Amino acid sequence: MASKITNALWFKDAVIYELSVRAFQDSNADGIGDFPGLIQRLDYLEDLGVNTIWLLPFFPSPLKDDGYDVTEYCDIHPDYGTLADFRLFLKEAHRRNIRVITELVLNHTSDQHPWFQKSRKARSGSRYKDYYVWSDNVDRYRDARIMFTDDESSNWSWDNEAKMYYWHRYYRHQPELNYENSEVQLEIIKVVDFWMKLGVDGFRLANVPFLFEEEGTSCENLPQTHSFLKRLRAHIDKHYENRILIAEANMWPEDAAQYFGQGDECHMNFHYPLMPRLYLGLRTEDAYPIIDILEQTPSAPPNVQWALFLRNHDEIGLEMVTEEEKDYLFKAYATDPNTKHNIGIRRRLAPLLNNDRRKVELLYAILFSLPGTPVLYYGDEIGMGDNIYLGDRFGVRTPMQWNMNLNAGFSTANPQKLYLPIITDPMYRHESINVATQEENPSSLLWWIRNLLSMRKRLGVFGKGSLKFIDSSNSKVLCFARTYEKENIIVVANLSQFSQATTLDLKSFKDCDITEVFSQNRFMSVGEGEYSITVGPYGYFWFQADVSEKKVQSSNSNELFLFKPELSWERTFSNYNDVRLLERKVLQPFMKKCRWFGGKARPISKVSVNKMIPLKVDGEIHYLVIVEVHYVQRLPELYFLPMCFMPSDSMVDKAEYTAQSVICRAEVQGKLGFVIDSSYHKGFRDFLFVSMDRKLRIKEEEGTLEFNSSVFAKLNSDEVESKILKADSSNTAMVYNDKYFFKFYRKIETEINPDLEIVRFLSENTSFRNAPKYAGSVEFRDNEGNIIVFGLLQEKVDNQGDSWVMTIDSVGRFYERIMAKAKKEKLPPLINKAALQFEDAPEIIQEFIGRGFYERVVRLGQRTAEMHQALASDKVNAAFVPESFTTNYQRSLYSALRKLTRDRFKLLEQSIPKLNDQTQELAKKVLALEDKVLECFSEIYQTKINANKTRIHGDYHLGQVLFTGKDFIIIDFEGEPGFSFSERRLKKNPFKDVAGMMRSFHYAAFGKILLNENYREKDIEFLEQWADQWQHYISRFYLGAYLERMGSKADLNNEDEILIRTYLLEKAIYELGYELNGRPDWVNIPLRGIYYLMNRYFQAREERKKKN
Repeated sequence: MASKITNALWFKDAVIYELSVRAFQDSNADGIGDFPGLIQRLDYLEDLGVNTIWLLPFFPSPLKDDGYDVTEYCDIHPDYGTLADFRLFLKEAHRRNIRVITELVLNHTSDQHPWFQKSRKARSGSRYKDYYVWSDNVDRYRDARIMFTDDESSNWSWDNEAKMYYWHRYYRHQPELNYENSEVQLEIIKVVDFWMKLGVDGFRLANVPFLFEEEGTSCENLPQTHSFLKRLRAHIDKHYENRILIAEANMWPEDAAQYFGQGDECHMNFHYPLMPRLYLGLRTEDAYPIIDILEQTPSAPPNVQWALFLRNHDEIGLEMVTEEEKDYLFKAYATDPNTKHNIGIRRRLAPLLNNDRRKVELLYAILFSLPGTPVLYYGDEIGMGDNIYLGDRFGVRTPMQWNMNLNAGFSTANPQKLYLPIITDPMYRHESINVATQEENPSSLLWWIRNLLSMRKRLGVFGKGSLKFIDSSNSKVLCFARTYEKENIIVVANLSQFSQATTLDLKSFKDCDITEVFSQNRFMSVGEGEYSITVGPYGYFWFQADVSEKKVQSSNSNELFLFKPELSWERTFSNYNDVRLLERKVLQPFMKKCRWFGGKARPISKVSVNKMIPLKVDGEIHYLVIVEVHYVQRLPELYFLPMCFMPSDSMVDKAEYTAQSVICRAEVQGKLGFVIDSSYHKGFRDFLFVSMDRKLRIKEEEGTLEFNSSVFAKLNSDEVESKILKADSSNTAMVYNDKYFFKFYRKIETEINPDLEIVRFLSENTSFRNAPKYAGSVEFRDNEGNIIVFGLLQEKVDNQGDSWVMTIDSVGRFYERIMAKAKKEKLPPLINKAALQFEDAPEIIQEFIGRGFYERVVRLGQRTAEMHQALASDKVNAAFVPESFTTNYQRSLYSALRKLTRDRFKLLEQSIPKLNDQTQELAKKVLALEDKVLECFSEIYQTKINANKTRIHGDYHLGQVLFTGKDFIIIDFEGEPGFSFSERRLKKNPFKDVAGMMRSFHYAAFGKILLNENYREKDIEFLEQWADQWQHYISRFYLGAYLERMGSKADLNNEDEILIRTYLLEKAIYELGYELNGRPDWVNIPLRGIYYLMNRYFQAREERKKKN
């Protein structure tokens, strides 16, 4: 080996290039890459600027899993050459100062490996039998997850020859080695010795957390694994110099960091949780996901390093993100179902980013400047495409594209002989995307990557320097400093598609001169520390520090736009110019004044007509229009707007003229009138009801418009009376014949609406009768089977109003009794039990609350439990089958709670000057509890919780429950309005609903004080003390009734206590942001809630300490 590369910490300054031998260069025209071909391309890699090659498996193998199914550890697959070829390759790489890392497939072999063939024939207890894990049944290790659920249903497979089951964590053709057998450990150490004696510089330890098995565990990340790694590391350090081990541990940072040990296990470790958050930060235009995961990354010993990457040979794994983040990433980056694989997205970098060169450069600029060793995947340096239709992960493992010649210069074989076809996608085909073409173009991505790597090499700070995040006034701009010895580099990255202005807190670099690294241009000096800068779309800067706009547009016009289409109304949507005019001049201003439009406060980039379905009603053409709203930042949204043209002389007779009904004025072929929202057209409304009764089907080119009605409902559409309700709502409500309630959904998605899904399920599949019965619906089913729900018809419920009104009235009576009788009464101490009955409360509380309201609260708790039992009753329908908590789910919950807390507390801190003195004092107390709040939330993953996730209401509070005078009817199963349908349909623990209702009681207690202006100022503090008493006991009466109906004990176990406390605190913190943004006068309520809940947490913690 060359003497130049002898530094033991060489990996800290490495740039790793990952490649597959069979994909890189074919030297013998057999259509498969080989080592002689790879040798021919070493000059290219040297010129690129990489100094380490990571080789994917090249051992003899049946290649059922791309070489990870090994049949011989100490040889070369004949397709790739010989051991002599490998030795020559190693020599040539080292001559160019390029290190070589190979795969060490530790945990399994191929079922064709001689060890397994001997093991299956061997007697129990014999030498080779114990090389693998065998069992007479499949009951062992039940807590271990199944990795590839698409292909395998169990981790055990039957072997007919052995007459036993063998253990496999991946595919059944990859039996797991038994590391409890010391001989297996010795065999692997022999393999290590074989390759290291040849001169290999290190190993990537594939799937290292799965080496050992232990009953009652997940069989992952066991202590025995770390013991073996320490043994392996000690052996390598003793016999070889400057060799490394890299762990593949796809885990949360704190778990993955364990594979460093105390600097005595692996030298490097892939930072899997960072990768998806780079894409999340880019798509949401928010630096938080990147900052947060790096802040959660534990400090590591000085002799180790993280490995960072944007893409590799596998899919983008999404195991280490929250369920909501996972759902968002799938929506943003995996619109084609073929891109999804296991729990991830199989795409190369360029297609993943829609071939946007700016995004590619930005992510590489961030990757190459973060603390860690960057990894490049072959072909990504030229923006290679993929083929998602090849199946498995082959789509990102196609031949390297060298030039525009036959087979992209990869091979001279007949194209049909290639191991995988060359990319033929028009955007990424090899004639345009190849090395030769880009080498001739100094503006190409290849040249840019070379320049970036060259600069990174020149700046020694990135491999060894420390990291400090710099506060930015604009969350779209990521900023951090890298410091090593006297070298300081400040990295600024704009994650937005638009130019962004920000002010950076550079007080640590006061009076420093700022030089842009690439151009060496001087920028404004730092001065006192507040550094204002504007960064272009997806722009970035690397600044060297040396010692020495928000534009608001308003177009408020009261006059309606006059729409004059070129063609008739019937042909309007077939005319490009007419549609463009509607999109640009009509739809956006109209929607912004509608109560149901949720994007008023967000900057809109464009509005477009996504889909249009014509309907002929009584000779008039109505269009069911789906409007797509594109925002500057967030994902686009779909809104439903039925519309028709109404001549002026017909307006009074057929429709209602209101600000919400008239979209614009219109002149259609000389006739004056209005384009109106068809919801306000009586004939259209009646048509909907009649069509649902008749189960009408209207076939369109892209799908079918379906009008459905329940088999249990007899609509009787012979006579129809309809009226539209004027409620302030995110939907449009109508009543038919005073018997049915119809909800026109405005914000829609190409997915089943959870409101329809749950209402229909409860009506037709359960005995639950305390929700409005499903009567009908209007749906569009496209040719791919996707469903868009336009409306839901339910049986109308006679009621006395919602439970919020009923509860507020009861709280008012409670306060009247307090004012009359309790002026001199001493406040009773709060009974600190999770669930109580009426008799458990102090007598004075019983007297003032009254048994009548207590019984109503009990009834509500019972109905809540019955709803949850009904929602968990189906064991067949995948959308409703309960699922168990997992440790990974618990950890993702904490990550989501952490983000919520940081966001809301930061907003609270910024808002303090706007609050009154009393609220400011409480806000400061709450802010001081931030670390304790996170500590409280951490219990959600530090304790193994045996609980289920089911479908729940999702937005459960007093306003979602109607009071009939005797009973309660639960309505509006749409879920949290701020979430997408797929997020709302995620299964969650029912205690989340319970917590929502308990927080609603808290709101009622203090909201009554805010709403009643007749209370005297001097009585407010007195009433607030009793409000705490009321909400405390009412919540516990409710929880007690709920638990009793669910068949649970009134005394919660520790796991349930953690869940209910977590969800209550989460809800209160969520409410904090809502009130700060919308109702600052109400901020006191969630602040009180947080303070109250944290005091209960401290009290519970002390009680646990006393018991222990």
